[in-house]
Amino acid sequence: MSVGIADIERAAERLKGMAVKTPVLESPRLNQRLGGRVLFKAECLQRTGSFKFRGAWNMISQIDPAKTPGGVVAFSSGNHAQGVAAAAGIRGLRAVIVMPADTPQIKQENTKGYGAEVITYDRASQDREAIAGALVKERGAVLVPPFEHEHIIAGQGTAGLELAEDAAQRGVVLDDVLVNCSGGGLVAGVATAFAARSPSTKVYAVEPEGFDDTARSLKSGVREKNPRASGSLLDALMSVSPGELTFAINRKLLAGAFAVSDAEACAAMRFAFDDLKLVVEPGGAAGLAAVLQGRLPVKGRTIGVILSGGNVDAALYARVLKGEI
Repeated sequence: MSVGIADIERAAERLKGMAVKTPVLESPRLNQRLGGRVLFKAECLQRTGSFKFRGAWNMISQIDPAKTPGGVVAFSSGNHAQGVAAAAGIRGLRAVIVMPADTPQIKQENTKGYGAEVITYDRASQDREAIAGALVKERGAVLVPPFEHEHIIAGQGTAGLELAEDAAQRGVVLDDVLVNCSGGGLVAGVATAFAARSPSTKVYAVEPEGFDDTARSLKSGVREKNPRASGSLLDALMSVSPGELTFAINRKLLAGAFAVSDAEACAAMRFAFDDLKLVVEPGGAAGLAAVLQGRLPVKGRTIGVILSGGNVDAALYARVLKGEI
């Protein structure tokens, strides 16, 4: 299995009229401060509040409801759950989502609101893939994985395709693109799109500190695992390890990876609110945090950042904005 630009272009056709072509924004104040340009792809404004609807729709739109009476099953910390639930609802498919018990309440409630059944599990002691696999067999359903499928990766890659096209329309070539990374589906799709449309652009993954499995995997050349399954405020970015398919792509296409702390992500969330007027969740702000913390040079250059999601509990968000976290 592999994913190419033609797969992403076909996904873009399927997503027309279904997904939002999210805006690309700039902050004149930040550009002046850094001496360069930063283009923000606002996937926090995407349908269901994150980029995940792209991959979910690209896969689920190709499922025949008449041949899949058991519907779909997914496991997710929240954003993929909502994307799958929404896409399944549009297609008239039943959906059951296996979610961590500590998933932010807004993500659980939104997933139920799209019509899905939610089954929770303990991140530290239970295997979500085993639970989902049993449900697939029991219900005769189709598994819609969060990142380890060519249709999912191609769907996520449409965000990169749009960013590359928007940059070209502005007459600029992006020097670097920062992409938030969990299992690697979004960054694999984005890197594939840029390899075809803007090959000089370097693509980097951004992960939470302590959950830098992709960074360590790129260095070792093999898929590394994180030492624990929970413990970061960036709940959307806590995969156990890179996917086999996603890492096969990322080890060839990525220029590297950065890690950011909870405190740095919170500072980025405050910046997004104050300057961009956007609500961004902790995991969605990782790439922005890397820019604000100077993880790579911006002076005299043009950088792209994907703000991957905006599903954050109101109580947590209020604490972040007050500087309590």
